[in-house]
Amino acid sequence: MRMYGEMKHGEIDALLNLIDDPDEGVYTHVRARLATYGEEIIPRLENLWELNSFGDAFQQRIEDLIHFIQFDAVQKGLERWAREGGENLFEGALRVARYQYPDLDEAEVRDNLNRIRQDIWLELNDELTALEKVKVFNHILFDVHGFRGNKKNYHAAQNSYINTVLETRKGNPLSLSIIYIALAESLGVPVYGVNLPNHFILAYVDEYNIMRFIEERIRPDAERADVLFYINAFNRGAIVHKTEIASYLEQLKIPAGAEHYSPCSNIDIIGRMLNNLIFSYDRLGYPEKTTELKQLLRTLREASAEAE
Repeated sequence: MRMYGEMKHGEIDALLNLIDDPDEGVYTHVRARLATYGEEIIPRLENLWELNSFGDAFQQRIEDLIHFIQFDAVQKGLERWAREGGENLFEGALRVARYQYPDLDEAEVRDNLNRIRQDIWLELNDELTALEKVKVFNHILFDVHGFRGNKKNYHAAQNSYINTVLETRKGNPLSLSIIYIALAESLGVPVYGVNLPNHFILAYVDEYNIMRFIEERIRPDAERADVLFYINAFNRGAIVHKTEIASYLEQLKIPAGAEHYSPCSNIDIIGRMLNNLIFSYDRLGYPEKTTELKQLLRTLREASAEAE
């Protein structure tokens, strides 16, 4: 083991010495090889950046290398999550958040969510009706913790990063719904996402016939489970009825389909989150981020297709 460790460190040292090679082909090879060591090598790169005396070009390559390694880690994490079925929606949202926040303290983010969960749990009991449970969720989320839709900066990228939404208490329809779903799932409340055009809402499914679908590890749809009502997390958890969805689709001149009334998959939700970020960064004029996020979206879809 000691010999292997010495060989490993020896190779890393040799590769680091080649970072400033003027041959771009050599640097490309060095970058790919160093990336195989993963995020564990980043502290050494950061130290090298701080101590270097080779100039701006060298520092730029170090920054490029660190970003390359971090992006690779995000891509692999998202791919792994999708291949495993994408069962935990909140974990998928954390994978996306790591794109912008590679040093994200995930335990702290989970603790933030769990504090809200604890407040809701204290108010819930088995005797409550579905509407009463939603009233508890809405009171704790929107009245006690102050969550709200970010209407002033609706398209801001920060609305799509789950950690910043939990910190600022402001988000878009999708991110607020993800928090709602994550809390509901952890408390055994059957709330799922519905992928409407230009909007995202929630469906409260009949909990008496949902259990067999949970046991069979499949998501409910319009033909297999009854949706009692819908919830608009962006509008402080307002109740939405099927007729309102039909009217909304009619205004958009979109033919109503089962997918507009049925719960969608977690893969679809994270895919929509990535699309929202692509749109946000495209509007801001960040083509590099747009390209990378499109790559993450392709990775998500390909991994999901292979897992089916």
